[in-house]
Amino acid sequence: MALKVKAREQYQNVGKYADSYRYVMMPELYTALTQDKVIKEAALRSGVSRGVMQACWDAAGEVIKAWATEGHSVALPGLGTMRFGLRAKSVEKVEEVKAGLITSRRIIFTPDTELKDELAKTAVQITCYDRDGKEVKRVTSTSGEVEDDTSPQPSPNGEGAGQTEGGDSGNQGSGDNGGGGTDNSGGNMD
Repeated sequence: MALKVKAREQYQNVGKYADSYRYVMMPELYTALTQDKVIKEAALRSGVSRGVMQACWDAAGEVIKAWATEGHSVALPGLGTMRFGLRAKSVEKVEEVKAGLITSRRIIFTPDTELKDELAKTAVQITCYDRDGKEVKRVTSTSGEVEDDTSPQPSPNGEGAGQTEGGDSGNQGSGDNGGGGTDNSGGNMD
C-alpha cells in the first residue's frame, strides 16, 4: 500500500519564489470512509458482531467526547491522544481577560510513536504534472528515501520497473504549500 501525492507546477505570486513556477506537492484526496464501513471492517477483524462493535464504537465516542470536553487528554488506542486547545488574543492587564479574547477552539491530536513509525515506513507515490496538467514524471519512495522511477529499477522478481511517460521535467522542487502543520501549543495567547 502506498500514499498518493501529486506535484503540480504552479505559479508563485508571493514569497521567496514569487514570479516563478514551482512544483508544489499535496496529498491526493481520498474518499471519506463512512462510520458504517469502519464498524463493519472492525467487526470482521475482531470476530465480534456488527451490533456489538456499533455499541462499543458509540460508547467509546461518548466517553472520548465527555472527557475531552472536561479538559482531559484522551488516549485513542493505537492512534495517539487528543485534547482541546484554543487560540486567544493576549492582553496587558488581568482586568481585560474575558472569554471574548478566545478566537478559536480546537482539537489537537498527537499521534502515537507507533503510528508515526508506520507512516514513515509507508511508501509514497508522487505523480508530477506540468502547468498544463500533463503528467511528466512519477517518483516512488520507501521509508523516507525517494527514488526516481524514470529509469528502470529492478523489482524483487528481477524484472525492471516501468518507465514513466514524458520523461523528467528537470524541476523537482518540493515547494512551499503552506501545509497543515499541527499546533501543539494548546493554550496559545497571541
